[in-house]
Amino acid sequence: MMKLLDILTAVLLIIGGLNWGLYGLFNFDLIAAIFGQGMALAKLSYALVGLSALYQAFLWQQIQGRCSCGK
Repeated sequence: MMKLLDILTAVLLIIGGLNWGLYGLFNFDLIAAIFGQGMALAKLSYALVGLSALYQAFLWQQIQGRCSCGK
């Protein structure tokens, strides 16, 4: 279960990073384009990306221990 949460939060961080890149380079907010500017789903998406960042930041060492990458 935790490994699934690790993967989900990593995917959300990738989506968030791509969104920030698009916004920085082209002033295009992909999340707002999909869900609508200021809409509840857009706000929820931003909140989930932020929570994913906190999860990954605070549990980085435990996540690395669960990862079987390169072992």
